[in-house]
Amino acid sequence: MKSQTDREHKIHRSEGPLMYDVIVIGAGPAGLQAALTLGRMHRSALLLDSGEYRNGTVLHMHNVAANDGTPPADFRAIARAQLAEYADVEVRDARVERIDGEQGAFTLELADGGTVAARRIVLATGMADELPAISGLQELWGVGAFSCPFCDGHEHAGKPIAVIGEAARAAHLIGLLGRIVSSITVFPTEGSFAEEDRATLEALGAVVASSSPLSIAREGETVRLTTAEGEASVAGIFVASVVSRQRAPFAEQLGLAMLPSGAIEIDDFGRTSVAGVSAAGDIAHRASLPGAMAAVALAVAAGQLAAVGHIQSLMAEGA
Repeated sequence: MKSQTDREHKIHRSEGPLMYDVIVIGAGPAGLQAALTLGRMHRSALLLDSGEYRNGTVLHMHNVAANDGTPPADFRAIARAQLAEYADVEVRDARVERIDGEQGAFTLELADGGTVAARRIVLATGMADELPAISGLQELWGVGAFSCPFCDGHEHAGKPIAVIGEAARAAHLIGLLGRIVSSITVFPTEGSFAEEDRATLEALGAVVASSSPLSIAREGETVRLTTAEGEASVAGIFVASVVSRQRAPFAEQLGLAMLPSGAIEIDDFGRTSVAGVSAAGDIAHRASLPGAMAAVALAVAAGQLAAVGHIQSLMAEGA
């Protein structure tokens, strides 16, 4: 195991806080990979973990080679244990309140009153999901209600499901899930569907409910939806009307360029519009894409690219 002396041997000491080469904010897949890449190249890095994760309620993650079905908490624990072997990487359970400064001299204020500094920043805080205001939905999020067919569709193979959301997005989910599940019942988020939308959804093979769910609850192995007309039981729910927002305030604090999707605009190496600041994971994407895809494998790749970009930048300036 590395000693505290080894851990800090490349961190610059001055009158102010310790100066790391890179501070990574967020310890999901993107942040963990960024820290690992920095550690392997012997760059002093601090990984700050607030303990909040977009997939924090998920029991098993899927569509990740060698980790299909792994609990996200286990994935994070293994990654953190492996990071402990790298002398140049420090991991702290801490929340960042504010970022100030510029490339070469960023200062971060922590919730516990402490201050740390870095030449470069990787933002990997993830997005937060805002769900329709349906009683019981939040409690089932990630265990009986989902948004990603690539992550959770296969587990519902041959079973009836429900889709909740506006017609166009619901139609997209039907296209992805229709060949996997046995049947799909579509519920509007509020009120009822227009006749034209109802006809479109029925043409895709879905059953269209007359009104939106009033409440959702788990009943054994099924999920029960209650509407004004009655009840329906399905194996799971896919929500087509999830709104995602930046979990942390740093994009606004730093004045980063944003995209219509609500994500941070980045280039191919994850660099933002502010020099020295990169973003990785589902909080960012290139302008050539319509949105960020919330996938563990893509987040890992983005974290590595962001770290590589900073390493190249530090080399260029001789740091």
